[in-house]
Amino acid sequence: MSWRQRGSLWCWTPPQPKGLVEFIGGSYLAATPQISYRRLLEALARQGFAIHAWSYVPGFDHQAQANQAWKAFRQRRDPEQPAPLRLGHSLGCKLHLLAPDNGRGCSALAAMSFNNFSAERSVPLLAELGPALGVTSEFSPSPEETLRLIARNYSQANNLLVRFRSDQLDQSARLLQVLQNRSRDSSQLIERAGDHLTPASAGLRQNLLGGWADDPARQRELDQLADQLLQWWKSPNQTRN
Repeated sequence: MSWRQRGSLWCWTPPQPKGLVEFIGGSYLAATPQISYRRLLEALARQGFAIHAWSYVPGFDHQAQANQAWKAFRQRRDPEQPAPLRLGHSLGCKLHLLAPDNGRGCSALAAMSFNNFSAERSVPLLAELGPALGVTSEFSPSPEETLRLIARNYSQANNLLVRFRSDQLDQSARLLQVLQNRSRDSSQLIERAGDHLTPASAGLRQNLLGGWADDPARQRELDQLADQLLQWWKSPNQTRN
């Protein structure tokens, strides 16, 4: 088995897959998800799940990118198979939450290290040079508008938010509050050891430095994370749309 590129998606398909995981990574790690998130995604694949990972470079129009990702996933999905798990990291969580189907096309969402900062917080040079150049810009939708859209439109009840204890960028608690204010919501938050780059770092390190640099303890952490995600997804206690 190996990764295969299909348009803007990187795909890993085991024989007779048990299900499908649609993944969007965060920030510039997402340009090469098959490398940046390799260890976590392949841990999911080893348990028999197909992986579709969207490759993109972040821009300011997050709604447009959410629409692009959703279209790419829909075109590659087998309509005869059960609804997938949507999995996101950092900005990738926001893009899944802004999908034009409002979560109806998946069975659940797992959101790791949800991040919804402003453009000036995310792009420091914008805050420094913007006023001097007469430039003002913000992500579309803005952070507050994003939360309003989720509260008003997002319909998926099954959401697992994953926060890493040393993550200084995580905003999962605010997202959880918005989700739980909806009717018939079953969202939950779990905490794990690690930081904002925990889902990505092992794959990066091995591909850049070679196998000798891969920390076995970090790989075990990612294997455990994959186990926890899949156990939650397949839990009979989930609400079914």
